[in-house]
Amino acid sequence: MSSAPDSDGVKPTAPLALPPPPPEDEAEKITINGSQTFKFDKLGPVVVNSDGTLSRIANWENMAPIEKERTLRVLVARNQVRLANQEKQQGGGGSDQDKLSISHAA
Repeated sequence: MSSAPDSDGVKPTAPLALPPPPPEDEAEKITINGSQTFKFDKLGPVVVNSDGTLSRIANWENMAPIEKERTLRVLVARNQVRLANQEKQQGGGGSDQDKLSISHAA
């Protein structure tokens, strides 16, 4: 890639890279309902929007631990409903391996 300006006179730049994942011991762990434990990097959990797109919670790093736990509890339930709705819209009926998921079982 050359560093010469393109036809619009704008100098192209390299795309920004994501930060590397934190070491295993630095990942934030949150337990909800006393049984489910989730690990997150600084970006926080994935949100399934009603139209099926994915996003993140912008202020996750600034939330208090109790706020994160409550948000996560609501988010897990809502994501499951939205994934099921997307599954129905796509025709569903597949095996468990074909089902939509934003996490994988350990």
